[in-house]
Amino acid sequence: MKYDRINGHDFYNMVVNASNRLLEESDFVNALNVFPVPDGDTGTNMSMTFKAAVKEIENLNSESIGETSKKLAKGALMGARGNSGVILSQILRGISKGLEGKTSVDSAELANAFVEGSKAAYKAVMKPTEGTILSVIRAASEGAIKSDKTDIVELLNEVVKEAKVMLDRTPDLLPALKKAKVVDSGGMGLYIILQGMHDALKDDIKAEIKDIVANGSTGTNAQGTEEIDIKFGYCTEFIILGDASKAKAFQDEIEPLGDSMIVVGYDDVIKVHIHTNDPGLVLSKAVTVGELSKIKIDNMREEHRELLTSKEEQEAAKQVEAEVAAEKKKYAFISVAMGEGITHVLKDLGVDYVIEGGQTMNPSTQDMMECISKLNADHIFILPNNKNIIMAATQASEISEKDVRVIPTKSIPQGITCITMFNAEHEVDENEAALMEALELVKTGSVTYAVRDTEMDGIEIKEGNMLGLVEGKINKVGNDYFEVAEEVLESMVDEDSELITIFYGKDVDESKIEEYIVRYMVSNIRMVEDNKKYELKIISDEKPDDNAVMSLPGLEDAFLYYYGE
Repeated sequence: MKYDRINGHDFYNMVVNASNRLLEESDFVNALNVFPVPDGDTGTNMSMTFKAAVKEIENLNSESIGETSKKLAKGALMGARGNSGVILSQILRGISKGLEGKTSVDSAELANAFVEGSKAAYKAVMKPTEGTILSVIRAASEGAIKSDKTDIVELLNEVVKEAKVMLDRTPDLLPALKKAKVVDSGGMGLYIILQGMHDALKDDIKAEIKDIVANGSTGTNAQGTEEIDIKFGYCTEFIILGDASKAKAFQDEIEPLGDSMIVVGYDDVIKVHIHTNDPGLVLSKAVTVGELSKIKIDNMREEHRELLTSKEEQEAAKQVEAEVAAEKKKYAFISVAMGEGITHVLKDLGVDYVIEGGQTMNPSTQDMMECISKLNADHIFILPNNKNIIMAATQASEISEKDVRVIPTKSIPQGITCITMFNAEHEVDENEAALMEALELVKTGSVTYAVRDTEMDGIEIKEGNMLGLVEGKINKVGNDYFEVAEEVLESMVDEDSELITIFYGKDVDESKIEEYIVRYMVSNIRMVEDNKKYELKIISDEKPDDNAVMSLPGLEDAFLYYYGE
């Protein structure tokens, strides 16, 4: 079809179709995410951000493109997750600015809106890096301005082409991408969005918002807790490392085996998603096409049963939240953490709300705004505990009418240190300064694993390798998490180190942890078996907390007490 102008209804179909496309291919985008650490979450963050945006306009039904784009931008802003999601929200915000006050637009006006989107994205990033989503939106906007097409379908076709050219150039602009032999994941996400917008107009698609639930969602919505009949019980996902031109033929071959099927090919990779009752048969057909990677099979019937049983627990949690909200206080804290153990530690130290999230699941601005709205406090501190969450937290503080202050903690140890340094008797500015200063006192090391083969800082990394990180940068690579953790700790400890705290997950071999603790004389941590809580042993002249109990000291405690400084 040909469009000389587009209105709010046309724009709705464009962005909803784009959101659906991105949702379908989010795992594929995740697989490209290797910079700065190969633990991919870009696709998830961008998809959830865009999904929140289109949900905002779901029932709008407005002819005005200005009104539609404004609500879309608001939804993206509130739902922004991670740096990539925040940047995407700013692109949509800039586009909205370019469409403001207009019922419909022609190709020139739409081109100007893309330019505004590019400007807003660059403005949102303190140190813009070329070879990322920023480069792709800039190239797309420049292509739009240079175009002389009056048909908006043709204009968007040129926008998509320019975006693809820049996307293919990203490995030349960012060495980490070139080493990993991938294009930028954020740029790929934006390319998928632009392609979806173009196809909606070209094919006259009347788009409907898809409700595929992303794995790892942190939402607390209890909808969908009724018994349902799941026809195909296993959500099966994997990547085929092979000729992408075979994607369509493979799709046709497995189509009779299930539903909700997505098969996407790019270069030498084919991403596959299908709901089926026979995952083994699907995989056996896939191995004839190429090598398999990132295989994930979820029993959706089992997940639904668990959802049903969790409804009662959610109601109990809401009751606790209501009690917290009713309490008038001078100070309140919001923190972000992943896992019950760390959550318990933070709450025991005085954090009012702990939002579930971390490196691979970033909470949104909306998540934080909901917590802020429930707190009846004069001053609210947010501890993001991850560098990818700081931007969303900052947006929440700027939007809120309350006094909300973000302490840019980049790790759980930084967050715990800040909450322990807080003094309720001090004024807010004094506390803020003290917490900012406390950040400099903490060294953080962690152990994770690589999701794909790559090379960084001259270090060769294989999929499945254990990665030892110090302050977010790769320090050690190995095959045994215990050995890597040991090497990381040895590299961090120096003559100025005073206290070592170790946090470990429930899947860690506790006998090795005990060996670890004895080896380094760390006597300040214990896991309680019945509830998986962590207990901290604190050596102090004064009772550190009202809930603290006295404990008999050991020789290690005496040594630290007399010679710790």
